[in-house]
Amino acid sequence: MSPRTEQQFEAIREERKEQIKRVALEVVFEEGFQNASISKIAQKAGISKGLLYNYFESKEVMIREIILEGLSEITQIFDPNKDGILTYEEVRFFIDEIFNLLHSKIKYWQLYFAVMMQPRVMALVMEQFMETLNPFMVILQNYFKQRGSSDPEVDTRMILAFLDGICFHYMLDPHHFPLQKIKERLYTMI
Repeated sequence: MSPRTEQQFEAIREERKEQIKRVALEVVFEEGFQNASISKIAQKAGISKGLLYNYFESKEVMIREIILEGLSEITQIFDPNKDGILTYEEVRFFIDEIFNLLHSKIKYWQLYFAVMMQPRVMALVMEQFMETLNPFMVILQNYFKQRGSSDPEVDTRMILAFLDGICFHYMLDPHHFPLQKIKERLYTMI
């Protein structure tokens, strides 16, 4: 048997790190952020506490990384050509892809949003969350301005609130939620 290459070691490390993050999300969901300890996360992940610290310096760093990665996954599908200008087709693409993303990993997103909404978790990520979200909102406001909106900021917040609510309802009952009909109605609002 030949020794592992650097790439193989890196792949193993990344796989283990992803496993730890999945377990951390579950533990924080089940226990709440305050009660979820590094020891509990390590135990459930089947590793030592010391090894977990090789991946993350603290529970806070770990949860911040998890939340910001999820946000990044969502924002990556926004403005697909990254030109800072949205077309109707790009907004529609974003809506479709949000639900494709949720559907493909529904359990992850259910845990993600439940954990993200915990006050201590939000306090950890709020600054970086808003830094990431603000350019997204400016682009969306410009889109509504181009479409003749009398109040692009309100329209932006309203659409995002609708989208949040639709996502939450879909995650609560994905099998009975009339997603296609709701998306069709949402398309008329954009």
